[in-house]
Amino acid sequence: MVGILAVQGAFIEHAHCLERLDCEYKFLRNRADITADIDRLILTGGESTTQRKLLKELDMLYPLKNLISDGIPVMGTCAGLILLAQKISGEEEPVFASLPVEVCRNAYGRQLGSFSASGDINGIRDFPMRFIRAPFVKKTLSDEVEILNVTDEKITAVRYKNQLGFAFHPELTDDLRLHEMYLSL
Repeated sequence: MVGILAVQGAFIEHAHCLERLDCEYKFLRNRADITADIDRLILTGGESTTQRKLLKELDMLYPLKNLISDGIPVMGTCAGLILLAQKISGEEEPVFASLPVEVCRNAYGRQLGSFSASGDINGIRDFPMRFIRAPFVKKTLSDEVEILNVTDEKITAVRYKNQLGFAFHPELTDDLRLHEMYLSL
């Protein structure tokens, strides 16, 4: 069962993608929702500072961190990538710190800096990418991090073991190939 972090952000859109793939999911809105049947996790786009605050207030941070460190497959999109990162440029405290990358928040500027592009992601050709106040990966912090995409000379998609981090929003397109990649982990 896929647990979708649903405290803030684009969680409904991920649910629609999973429904189209006939995949079971549940929304994780509080600690009680984090149950033993969760064997995958999606950390959604949204506002990472708000998500961090709510994860702590709702006492969800450590149960989710334990699931991630146990090795369940995780997809982090936009804010989810920031939550996974070991280092956040200009900030002192990472959230889950499980993905050995340094990210820059809001790297493309304000909402008006949002844009769309198309790119190849680990053999998936011409994937439509939606960047909304997106971060990017400034650098990888381990040789085990696989760079899956570079857009405009910035790293925008990575894989580390069972973790996928995307600076963009695959859930805002009709293309399910990245969700399929995630479900194949």
